[in-house]
Amino acid sequence: MKLRILILGYGEMGHAMEYLLAARHDVRIWNMGVVVRGCKATLEDEVDGAQVILFCLPVNPHHEIASRIVPHLAKDSLCLSIAKGLDESGRTAAQVFERIFADKYHYGVVCGPMISEELRAGRYGFADAVLSDAADFDVMHSLFRGSTLVCRQASDMHGRSWSVILKNVYAIMFGVADEMRLGDNMRGHLMVAAIAELSGIVQSFGGQVHTPFSYAGLGDLLTTATSAGSHHHALGQQLVRGEWSDISGEGVHTLWMVEKYHLFDWRAYPLFSLARDIVAAPGTLNERVEEYLKQLREMESCAI
Repeated sequence: MKLRILILGYGEMGHAMEYLLAARHDVRIWNMGVVVRGCKATLEDEVDGAQVILFCLPVNPHHEIASRIVPHLAKDSLCLSIAKGLDESGRTAAQVFERIFADKYHYGVVCGPMISEELRAGRYGFADAVLSDAADFDVMHSLFRGSTLVCRQASDMHGRSWSVILKNVYAIMFGVADEMRLGDNMRGHLMVAAIAELSGIVQSFGGQVHTPFSYAGLGDLLTTATSAGSHHHALGQQLVRGEWSDISGEGVHTLWMVEKYHLFDWRAYPLFSLARDIVAAPGTLNERVEEYLKQLREMESCAI
C-alpha cells in the first residue's frame, strides 16, 4: 500500500527515513519552517493530506509542532516519533503525544538500534513500534515493508521510551571504562548492571520488568555503548582525558532533567548515580569510579 508520508525534520534521521521510504511511498518533507519536498506551500497543508507524520526531530519542539498540526490531522492519520530524549519539562515524546493527541488521534514511538548512517548505507536497522492503537501496526507494516528497517510490534510505550532515553546515560560509562582500560570483563558488568537498573526504573514508572531486554533497551544500549561513532561513548572517554569544555548530549540533558524534576529516585541506582556525579564534577571521576568498584567488592563479600 502506497502511503502519503510527511517527514518533519531533515537532519540525519530525516534523510535516513527519506532513503528508506521515498522509493515506495509519496514522501513530503518539512524542515525549519519550509516545505523541502512536496507540492503544498505550508506545513498545515501537507499535514492535511498525510497518512503518516514522522517526527524526525529532537523532543523539544514536539509539543509546539504537535499542537500546531492537531487541527489539520486527518482522523485516521498516524503520528510517529523517533526522538530519544526529554524536553525542557522533563517529558518524553510519548508523554507529549499523549497530552496533545489524547484519545482523538493515533500516535506511537519507534525506537531501537537505528544508526542513521547505516540505514542510508543500506544496512539493517531494528526497532520496536509501540502504538496507541495496536491496529495501526498494519500501517507500520506497509510503511517499512521492503526496507532494511525491521520494525516489530511492541507494548509498554512509556517503558520503552524511558529505556531508549536512559541508555544514553549508561553508554557514557562504557566510554569511561574503555578509556580507563578497565577491560572487557568490566563491559560485561556494565551491561548487566545497566539493564538491571533500567528494569527497576521502568517498573517505577509502571512499566514492564522485561521491557529493557528489547530493541529499545538492550539493543540500543549495546549499539550506543560500543559503536565507534557513538557520541556518548566518546563523551565518557573525553571525561577521563580531562576534556571538559563541551560536556553535552542527550544523555547529559537527561541527567539534568531527571534531577531537576525528581523524575525518579536516581540515587537508588548506583551506576546511574556514578554517571551523574562524574558528569557534574568530572574532577572526581577517578575517585568516584574507585568508590563504585569498592562497593561492588563489598557487596560480593556480603553475598559470600
